[in-house]
Amino acid sequence: MAVVAIVVLGAALPAAAQVGEARRTISLGFSGGTVMNNVTFDPTIKQKMHTGPTMGLTVRFVSEKYFKTLCALQMEVNYARLGWTEDIRSSADQPLPDTYSRHMDYLRIPLLARLSWGYERRGFSAAFIAGPEFGYLLSEKSERSAEWTLDAEGLPDRPNGMSAQYDMPVEHRFDYAITGGLSLEIATGIGRFSLDGRYTYGLADLFSNGKKDVFSRSNHSTITVKLSYLFDVRK
Repeated sequence: MAVVAIVVLGAALPAAAQVGEARRTISLGFSGGTVMNNVTFDPTIKQKMHTGPTMGLTVRFVSEKYFKTLCALQMEVNYARLGWTEDIRSSADQPLPDTYSRHMDYLRIPLLARLSWGYERRGFSAAFIAGPEFGYLLSEKSERSAEWTLDAEGLPDRPNGMSAQYDMPVEHRFDYAITGGLSLEIATGIGRFSLDGRYTYGLADLFSNGKKDVFSRSNHSTITVKLSYLFDVRK
């Protein structure tokens, strides 16, 4: 029975491979845009959205058109400034003039599956993109107000007494995440122009999360909006 199953499977695979129309299009390009980020802390730290730039290089390989769906793999090498900006309130939940932001510069490499529908050579198309993303922290710096509002013990006056994060450098420089989003693209005679919106959920913590550590959770949560230009180097 096992031999029969192998023979049947071997006969079926070529037939299945013929369903799609093979493509060998390779496109190269670059992108730039904005990342909006916060860090999910536990215990919670109240935040505003931290914004920063992103830019990078893109390579896309279109492998197949399956019915009306164009299937491609896309890899990017991006720079992005992530971090968090605190919405600082007192232990009595009153707004304070204190300010604090942590800026973190990352090298980020998403490996994406891209499924698109629409015009292939000239005209508009829409795409769904998703896949894993890997990052490495290149540098970090803090930006804070000159003076802190202190409590009776001389510590920053914060809800739940949470102020340890100000003096904690990132412990885990390597980051990994999952990302997904939508893209609108127009193909023209001089190249492809696309607008992407993505959400990336970090799976790694910035700080150690053991029982004796300050935070049990400290991962990135990122929205990216960017424009890209690509040109076909092989059609």
